[in-house]
Amino acid sequence: MRPRYAAIVLAAGSATRFGSDKLSALLDGEPLLFHAIRAARAAPVARVVVVARNGLDTGEWPGTPPVGALRITSTALSESLKAGVAAAADCDGAFVFLGDMPCVPHRAATRLAALIGDGYAAMPRFEGKPGHPVLLSAAAFSDIVRLSGDEGAGRLLRGRGDVVFDACTDPATHFDVDRPEDLEALANRGRSGTE
Repeated sequence: MRPRYAAIVLAAGSATRFGSDKLSALLDGEPLLFHAIRAARAAPVARVVVVARNGLDTGEWPGTPPVGALRITSTALSESLKAGVAAAADCDGAFVFLGDMPCVPHRAATRLAALIGDGYAAMPRFEGKPGHPVLLSAAAFSDIVRLSGDEGAGRLLRGRGDVVFDACTDPATHFDVDRPEDLEALANRGRSGTE
């Protein structure tokens, strides 16, 4: 039986370094967040959960897989991750996408699903550095609940022997938008994450 996965898009952060609402900033004519949601929808998932702050436009996404917004008030990364994992509790695992990473290659998630096997997690690795999306197995869910503050899953994954890495050649698995100049550089390169 094929594993059943969900995709979690983390979009509840405060974006202090950007100086304004970065997830609503336009890239190729649409909000930055929409690019991340599109990458999540391209994953082999039953549904997409966008963990978002109140007031953020998460768009309308007819068709499958369905996209739903889960609103939280905390901007702490750990709280977003915990909320997303709770929403995916009935699944065999969950892909974690970041709302400020618009160029994640659409094929990346499918490759991770094919590689994870009995692993705790799977992630792409470019030039020796782990990237996104991250596929967490259901075995990781109970550990996620113990995270706190602005802590993501990185600490849980470092040094484990049961994390599977997919060697990739695309730096987009690392590229996030932190400042307006990042978005400008991305727009100038003409990349929109549809690889």
